[in-house]
Amino acid sequence: MRDLTDAEPGLINDLQTRGMRLVDPRAGHESRRGGAGPSDHKAVSFGDQTVMIPVHTVPSFDSPYLVEAPDDAGRSRITRDGVELARVRFPNRPRFYDLKTADGVPYNQIAVLHSRDVLATTVLQTCIRYESRKKTCQFCAIGQSLAAGRTIARKTPAQLAEVARAAVELDGVKHMVMTTGTPAGTDRGAAILADSARAIKAAVDLPIQAQCEPPEDDIWHQRMRDAGVDALGMHLEAVTPEVRQRIMPGKASVPLEKYFSSFEAAVQVFGRGQVSTYILAGLGDTADAILQMSQRLVDMGVYPFVVPFVPISGTPLEGHPAPSSDFMASVLKPLAGMVIRGGLHATDIKAGCGKCGACSALSTYEKRGTA
Repeated sequence: MRDLTDAEPGLINDLQTRGMRLVDPRAGHESRRGGAGPSDHKAVSFGDQTVMIPVHTVPSFDSPYLVEAPDDAGRSRITRDGVELARVRFPNRPRFYDLKTADGVPYNQIAVLHSRDVLATTVLQTCIRYESRKKTCQFCAIGQSLAAGRTIARKTPAQLAEVARAAVELDGVKHMVMTTGTPAGTDRGAAILADSARAIKAAVDLPIQAQCEPPEDDIWHQRMRDAGVDALGMHLEAVTPEVRQRIMPGKASVPLEKYFSSFEAAVQVFGRGQVSTYILAGLGDTADAILQMSQRLVDMGVYPFVVPFVPISGTPLEGHPAPSSDFMASVLKPLAGMVIRGGLHATDIKAGCGKCGACSALSTYEKRGTA
Protein backbone atom coordinates (compact mmCIF):
# COMPACT_ATOMS: atom_id res chain seq x y z
CA MET A 1 0.00 0.00 0.00
CA ARG A 2 1.30 3.45 -0.89
CA ASP A 3 0.39 6.89 0.35
CA LEU A 4 0.36 9.49 -2.44
CA THR A 5 2.65 11.86 -0.59
CA ASP A 6 5.35 9.18 -0.79
CA ALA A 7 4.42 7.76 -4.20
CA GLU A 8 5.87 8.66 -7.57
CA PRO A 9 4.13 11.71 -9.09
CA GLY A 10 3.68 9.48 -12.14
CA LEU A 11 0.82 7.78 -10.32
CA ILE A 12 -1.01 11.09 -10.13
CA ASN A 13 -0.29 11.78 -13.79
CA ASP A 14 -1.64 8.38 -14.78
CA LEU A 15 -4.78 8.74 -12.68
CA GLN A 16 -5.47 12.22 -13.95
CA THR A 17 -4.97 11.34 -17.61
CA ARG A 18 -6.62 7.89 -17.56
CA GLY A 19 -9.21 8.48 -14.87
CA MET A 20 -10.60 5.85 -12.53
CA ARG A 21 -13.59 3.56 -12.32
CA LEU A 22 -15.73 3.55 -9.18
CA VAL A 23 -17.31 0.43 -7.73
CA ASP A 24 -19.60 2.75 -5.75
CA PRO A 25 -20.33 5.96 -7.68
CA ARG A 26 -21.99 7.37 -4.55
CA ALA A 27 -18.70 7.46 -2.63
CA GLY A 28 -17.88 10.97 -1.43
CA HIS A 29 -20.01 13.96 -2.31
CA GLU A 30 -21.70 14.22 -5.68
CA SER A 31 -19.63 14.94 -8.76
CA ARG A 32 -20.86 16.94 -11.73
CA ARG A 33 -21.16 15.75 -15.31
CA GLY A 34 -20.35 18.59 -17.66
CA GLY A 35 -20.50 22.24 -16.74
CA ALA A 36 -17.83 24.69 -15.63
CA GLY A 37 -14.72 22.85 -14.53
CA PRO A 38 -13.33 20.92 -13.01
CA SER A 39 -16.23 18.73 -14.09
CA ASP A 40 -16.51 14.97 -14.54
CA HIS A 41 -14.11 14.53 -11.57
CA LYS A 42 -14.14 13.14 -8.05
CA ALA A 43 -11.98 14.47 -5.25
CA VAL A 44 -9.97 11.79 -3.46
CA SER A 45 -7.54 12.24 -0.59
CA PHE A 46 -4.29 10.32 -0.32
CA GLY A 47 -3.02 11.14 3.14
CA ASP A 48 -2.97 14.93 3.42
CA GLN A 49 -3.15 15.53 -0.32
CA THR A 50 -6.41 15.79 -2.25
CA VAL A 51 -6.45 15.21 -6.00
CA MET A 52 -9.17 15.67 -8.62
CA ILE A 53 -9.45 12.56 -10.81
CA PRO A 54 -11.79 12.12 -13.81
CA VAL A 55 -14.60 9.59 -13.39
CA HIS A 56 -17.16 10.58 -16.07
CA THR A 57 -14.87 11.01 -19.10
CA VAL A 58 -14.37 8.71 -22.08
CA PRO A 59 -10.86 7.63 -20.93
CA SER A 60 -12.08 6.92 -17.39
CA PHE A 61 -14.67 4.41 -18.60
CA ASP A 62 -11.82 2.16 -19.75
CA SER A 63 -9.37 3.09 -17.01
CA PRO A 64 -7.21 0.29 -15.59
CA TYR A 65 -7.64 1.89 -12.15
CA LEU A 66 -10.51 0.62 -10.03
CA VAL A 67 -11.57 2.24 -6.77
CA GLU A 68 -13.40 -0.08 -4.43
CA ALA A 69 -16.31 0.92 -2.22
CA PRO A 70 -15.27 2.53 1.08
CA ASP A 71 -14.84 0.23 4.07
CA ASP A 72 -16.29 0.89 7.52
CA ALA A 73 -13.46 3.32 8.24
CA GLY A 74 -14.17 5.27 5.04
CA ARG A 75 -11.10 4.05 3.18
CA SER A 76 -11.14 2.78 -0.41
CA ARG A 77 -8.50 0.72 -2.19
CA ILE A 78 -7.21 1.77 -5.60
CA THR A 79 -6.20 -1.29 -7.58
CA ARG A 80 -4.79 -2.03 -11.00
CA ASP A 81 -5.07 -5.56 -12.32
CA GLY A 82 -6.06 -6.62 -8.83
CA VAL A 83 -2.94 -5.14 -7.21
CA GLU A 84 -3.49 -2.55 -4.49
CA LEU A 85 -1.65 0.71 -5.19
CA ALA A 86 -2.98 3.00 -2.50
CA ARG A 87 -5.82 3.69 -0.12
CA VAL A 88 -7.83 6.85 -0.35
CA ARG A 89 -10.64 8.70 1.34
CA PHE A 90 -13.37 10.71 -0.32
CA PRO A 91 -14.05 14.15 1.16
CA ASN A 92 -17.49 14.24 2.73
CA ARG A 93 -20.42 16.12 1.31
CA PRO A 94 -20.08 19.68 2.60
CA ARG A 95 -22.65 20.73 5.17
CA PHE A 96 -23.24 24.08 3.50
CA TYR A 97 -24.84 22.21 0.57
CA ASP A 98 -27.89 21.60 2.76
CA LEU A 99 -28.70 25.32 3.10
CA LYS A 100 -30.46 27.93 0.99
CA THR A 101 -29.85 31.64 0.66
CA ALA A 102 -32.16 34.21 2.17
CA ASP A 103 -33.85 34.44 -1.23
CA GLY A 104 -34.32 30.67 -1.53
CA VAL A 105 -31.45 29.57 -3.81
CA PRO A 106 -29.62 26.37 -2.76
CA TYR A 107 -26.10 27.20 -1.66
CA ASN A 108 -24.57 24.67 -4.05
CA GLN A 109 -26.07 26.62 -6.95
CA ILE A 110 -24.07 29.62 -5.78
CA ALA A 111 -20.72 27.96 -5.06
CA VAL A 112 -19.34 24.43 -4.79
CA LEU A 113 -16.56 22.65 -2.95
CA HIS A 114 -13.47 21.84 -5.01
CA SER A 115 -10.84 19.48 -3.71
CA ARG A 116 -11.21 19.34 0.07
CA ASP A 117 -11.18 22.93 1.31
CA VAL A 118 -11.63 25.26 -1.67
CA LEU A 119 -14.83 27.16 -2.42
CA ALA A 120 -15.38 27.84 -6.12
CA THR A 121 -17.92 29.82 -8.07
CA THR A 122 -18.56 31.14 -11.56
CA VAL A 123 -20.00 34.56 -10.79
CA LEU A 124 -21.36 35.14 -14.30
CA GLN A 125 -22.47 31.89 -15.93
CA THR A 126 -22.72 33.37 -19.43
CA CYS A 127 -19.92 34.33 -21.78
CA ILE A 128 -19.58 36.26 -25.02
CA ARG A 129 -17.23 33.54 -26.26
CA TYR A 130 -19.75 30.76 -25.59
CA GLU A 131 -22.64 32.28 -27.51
CA SER A 132 -21.28 31.25 -30.91
CA ARG A 133 -19.81 27.86 -31.83
CA LYS A 134 -17.47 29.77 -34.14
CA LYS A 135 -16.03 31.65 -31.16
CA THR A 136 -16.41 29.30 -28.22
CA CYS A 137 -13.51 27.67 -26.47
CA GLN A 138 -13.85 24.09 -27.66
CA PHE A 139 -13.15 22.62 -24.21
CA CYS A 140 -15.61 24.87 -22.33
CA ALA A 141 -18.91 23.76 -20.80
CA ILE A 142 -19.86 26.91 -18.91
CA GLY A 143 -23.38 26.89 -20.34
CA GLN A 144 -24.16 23.28 -19.41
CA SER A 145 -24.55 23.90 -15.68
CA LEU A 146 -27.00 26.71 -16.36
CA ALA A 147 -28.98 24.72 -18.93
CA ALA A 148 -29.24 21.80 -16.49
CA GLY A 149 -30.58 24.04 -13.72
CA ARG A 150 -27.61 23.35 -11.44
CA THR A 151 -26.74 27.02 -11.06
CA ILE A 152 -28.02 30.52 -11.70
CA ALA A 153 -26.87 32.97 -14.35
CA ARG A 154 -25.57 35.68 -12.01
CA LYS A 155 -24.55 35.30 -8.38
CA THR A 156 -25.03 38.50 -6.44
CA PRO A 157 -22.38 39.79 -4.04
CA ALA A 158 -24.79 39.24 -1.14
CA GLN A 159 -25.39 35.61 -2.11
CA LEU A 160 -21.69 34.92 -2.47
CA ALA A 161 -20.92 36.50 0.89
CA GLU A 162 -23.62 34.45 2.59
CA VAL A 163 -22.39 31.16 1.12
CA ALA A 164 -18.72 31.93 1.72
CA ARG A 165 -19.33 32.65 5.39
CA ALA A 166 -21.25 29.40 5.81
CA ALA A 167 -18.60 27.36 3.95
CA VAL A 168 -15.90 28.67 6.28
CA GLU A 169 -17.92 28.19 9.46
CA LEU A 170 -19.44 24.79 8.62
CA ASP A 171 -16.78 23.12 6.47
CA GLY A 172 -13.50 24.85 7.20
CA VAL A 173 -12.97 26.20 3.69
CA LYS A 174 -9.51 27.79 3.45
CA HIS A 175 -9.64 29.85 0.25
CA MET A 176 -11.93 30.73 -2.65
CA VAL A 177 -11.78 30.80 -6.44
CA MET A 178 -14.05 33.20 -8.30
CA THR A 179 -14.10 32.91 -12.05
CA THR A 180 -16.49 34.40 -14.56
CA GLY A 181 -17.70 34.12 -18.09
CA THR A 182 -16.48 37.07 -20.13
CA PRO A 183 -19.07 39.86 -20.44
CA ALA A 184 -19.18 42.37 -23.28
CA GLY A 185 -17.53 45.23 -21.37
CA THR A 186 -13.88 46.17 -21.60
CA ASP A 187 -13.26 45.25 -17.95
CA ARG A 188 -13.65 41.57 -19.02
CA GLY A 189 -15.47 40.70 -15.80
CA ALA A 190 -13.14 42.48 -13.38
CA ALA A 191 -15.93 44.78 -12.20
CA ILE A 192 -18.27 42.05 -11.02
CA LEU A 193 -15.35 40.17 -9.47
CA ALA A 194 -14.37 43.29 -7.52
CA ASP A 195 -17.95 43.84 -6.32
CA SER A 196 -18.17 40.19 -5.24
CA ALA A 197 -14.82 40.22 -3.43
CA ARG A 198 -15.75 43.38 -1.54
CA ALA A 199 -18.93 41.78 -0.21
CA ILE A 200 -17.26 38.50 0.70
CA LYS A 201 -14.42 40.17 2.59
CA ALA A 202 -16.96 42.23 4.54
CA ALA A 203 -18.59 38.98 5.67
CA VAL A 204 -15.67 36.61 6.26
CA ASP A 205 -11.86 36.62 6.28
CA LEU A 206 -11.25 34.32 3.31
CA PRO A 207 -8.40 34.58 0.78
CA ILE A 208 -9.77 35.00 -2.75
CA GLN A 209 -8.41 34.36 -6.22
CA ALA A 210 -10.24 36.08 -9.07
CA GLN A 211 -10.01 34.79 -12.64
CA CYS A 212 -10.80 36.73 -15.80
CA GLU A 213 -9.44 37.68 -19.19
CA PRO A 214 -6.99 40.61 -19.21
CA PRO A 215 -8.98 43.83 -18.72
CA GLU A 216 -8.46 46.47 -21.39
CA ASP A 217 -7.39 48.98 -18.74
CA ASP A 218 -4.75 47.83 -16.26
CA ILE A 219 -6.34 50.00 -13.56
CA TRP A 220 -8.69 47.08 -12.91
CA HIS A 221 -5.87 45.09 -11.30
CA GLN A 222 -5.61 47.68 -8.53
CA ARG A 223 -9.37 47.97 -8.26
CA MET A 224 -9.68 44.21 -7.73
CA ARG A 225 -6.86 44.25 -5.21
CA ASP A 226 -8.45 47.15 -3.31
CA ALA A 227 -11.76 45.23 -3.24
CA GLY A 228 -10.14 42.29 -1.47
CA VAL A 229 -8.85 40.02 -4.26
CA ASP A 230 -5.61 38.40 -3.03
CA ALA A 231 -4.46 36.60 -6.18
CA LEU A 232 -5.30 36.85 -9.86
CA GLY A 233 -5.56 34.25 -12.60
CA MET A 234 -5.56 35.17 -16.29
CA HIS A 235 -5.62 31.93 -18.21
CA LEU A 236 -3.81 31.25 -21.47
CA GLU A 237 -5.03 27.63 -21.77
CA ALA A 238 -2.95 27.18 -24.96
CA VAL A 239 0.43 28.78 -25.64
CA THR A 240 1.03 28.79 -29.40
CA PRO A 241 -0.98 30.99 -31.81
CA GLU A 242 -2.05 28.12 -34.06
CA VAL A 243 -3.43 26.05 -31.19
CA ARG A 244 -5.12 29.08 -29.63
CA GLN A 245 -6.83 29.90 -32.93
CA ARG A 246 -8.00 26.32 -33.46
CA ILE A 247 -9.13 25.56 -29.91
CA MET A 248 -10.46 28.94 -28.75
CA PRO A 249 -11.02 31.22 -31.76
CA GLY A 250 -12.90 33.89 -29.81
CA LYS A 251 -10.45 34.16 -26.94
CA ALA A 252 -7.55 34.06 -29.40
CA SER A 253 -8.66 37.49 -30.57
CA VAL A 254 -6.92 38.75 -27.43
CA PRO A 255 -3.28 38.59 -28.56
CA LEU A 256 -0.59 36.97 -26.43
CA GLU A 257 1.19 40.31 -26.12
CA LYS A 258 -1.88 41.71 -24.37
CA TYR A 259 -1.64 38.87 -21.87
CA PHE A 260 2.05 39.59 -21.28
CA SER A 261 1.48 43.30 -20.71
CA SER A 262 -1.41 42.54 -18.38
CA PHE A 263 0.65 39.95 -16.49
CA GLU A 264 3.39 42.51 -16.01
CA ALA A 265 0.96 45.11 -14.68
CA ALA A 266 -0.78 42.59 -12.42
CA VAL A 267 2.47 41.40 -10.84
CA GLN A 268 3.18 45.01 -9.90
CA VAL A 269 -0.10 45.04 -7.97
CA PHE A 270 -0.39 41.52 -6.52
CA GLY A 271 3.29 40.58 -6.26
CA ARG A 272 5.45 37.80 -7.69
CA GLY A 273 3.78 34.42 -7.47
CA GLN A 274 0.31 35.87 -6.78
CA VAL A 275 -0.53 36.09 -10.49
CA SER A 276 -0.99 32.81 -12.30
CA THR A 277 -2.15 31.32 -15.57
CA TYR A 278 -3.78 27.99 -16.37
CA ILE A 279 -2.30 25.97 -19.23
CA LEU A 280 -4.04 22.86 -20.59
CA ALA A 281 -1.48 20.31 -21.72
CA GLY A 282 -2.66 17.98 -24.46
CA LEU A 283 -4.46 20.37 -26.81
CA GLY A 284 -1.66 20.38 -29.38
CA ASP A 285 1.11 22.45 -27.84
CA THR A 286 4.40 20.57 -27.62
CA ALA A 287 6.15 20.05 -24.30
CA ASP A 288 8.92 22.38 -25.46
CA ALA A 289 6.42 25.11 -26.34
CA ILE A 290 4.76 24.85 -22.93
CA LEU A 291 8.11 24.95 -21.14
CA GLN A 292 9.39 27.89 -23.18
CA MET A 293 6.23 29.83 -22.38
CA SER A 294 6.45 28.80 -18.74
CA GLN A 295 10.02 30.10 -18.46
CA ARG A 296 8.91 33.46 -19.83
CA LEU A 297 6.07 33.54 -17.29
CA VAL A 298 8.27 32.54 -14.36
CA ASP A 299 10.75 35.26 -15.28
CA MET A 300 7.86 37.74 -15.04
CA GLY A 301 6.74 36.39 -11.67
CA VAL A 302 3.69 34.57 -13.04
CA TYR A 303 3.02 31.03 -11.80
CA PRO A 304 2.28 28.69 -14.77
CA PHE A 305 -0.22 26.13 -13.50
CA VAL A 306 -0.08 23.33 -16.08
CA VAL A 307 -2.77 20.66 -15.93
CA PRO A 308 -3.66 17.71 -18.16
CA PHE A 309 -6.51 18.44 -20.55
CA VAL A 310 -9.64 16.55 -19.53
CA PRO A 311 -12.26 16.02 -22.26
CA ILE A 312 -15.57 17.17 -20.74
CA SER A 313 -18.83 15.54 -21.76
CA GLY A 314 -20.97 17.56 -24.16
CA THR A 315 -18.18 19.76 -25.52
CA PRO A 316 -16.71 19.70 -29.05
CA LEU A 317 -13.59 18.11 -27.56
CA GLU A 318 -15.33 15.39 -25.55
CA GLY A 319 -13.71 12.76 -27.79
CA HIS A 320 -10.29 14.43 -27.87
CA PRO A 321 -7.67 12.20 -26.23
CA ALA A 322 -6.22 13.15 -22.88
CA PRO A 323 -2.44 13.54 -22.85
CA SER A 324 -0.36 10.56 -21.77
CA SER A 325 1.17 10.41 -18.32
CA ASP A 326 4.60 10.36 -19.98
CA PHE A 327 3.81 13.62 -21.75
CA MET A 328 2.70 15.19 -18.47
CA ALA A 329 5.89 14.03 -16.78
CA SER A 330 7.96 15.55 -19.60
CA VAL A 331 6.35 18.91 -18.82
CA LEU A 332 5.76 18.89 -15.07
CA LYS A 333 9.09 17.55 -13.88
CA PRO A 334 11.21 20.26 -15.54
CA LEU A 335 8.51 22.84 -14.83
CA ALA A 336 8.73 22.14 -11.10
CA GLY A 337 12.46 22.79 -11.20
CA MET A 338 11.80 25.95 -13.16
CA VAL A 339 9.35 27.43 -10.66
CA ILE A 340 11.57 26.45 -7.72
CA ARG A 341 14.56 28.20 -9.26
CA GLY A 342 12.34 31.20 -9.98
CA GLY A 343 11.32 31.43 -6.35
CA LEU A 344 7.65 30.65 -7.07
CA HIS A 345 6.00 28.02 -4.90
CA ALA A 346 2.43 26.75 -4.86
CA THR A 347 2.43 26.91 -1.06
CA ASP A 348 3.14 30.66 -1.16
CA ILE A 349 0.13 31.49 -3.35
CA LYS A 350 -2.57 33.08 -1.20
CA ALA A 351 -5.56 31.52 -2.98
CA GLY A 352 -6.64 29.77 -6.14
CA CYS A 353 -5.93 26.88 -8.46
CA GLY A 354 -2.15 26.90 -8.15
CA LYS A 355 -2.36 26.87 -4.35
CA CYS A 356 -4.95 24.08 -4.38
CA GLY A 357 -2.95 22.04 -6.90
CA ALA A 358 -5.53 19.24 -7.02
CA CYS A 359 -5.87 19.22 -10.83
CA SER A 360 -2.18 18.62 -11.54
CA ALA A 361 0.83 16.73 -10.21
CA LEU A 362 2.91 19.92 -10.41
CA SER A 363 2.86 20.65 -6.67
CA THR A 364 3.87 17.04 -5.95
CA TYR A 365 6.95 17.45 -8.13
CA GLU A 366 7.63 20.72 -6.31
CA LYS A 367 7.46 19.02 -2.92
CA ARG A 368 10.00 16.46 -4.10
CA GLY A 369 12.35 19.31 -4.97
CA THR A 370 12.61 18.29 -8.60
CA ALA A 371 15.30 20.27 -10.35
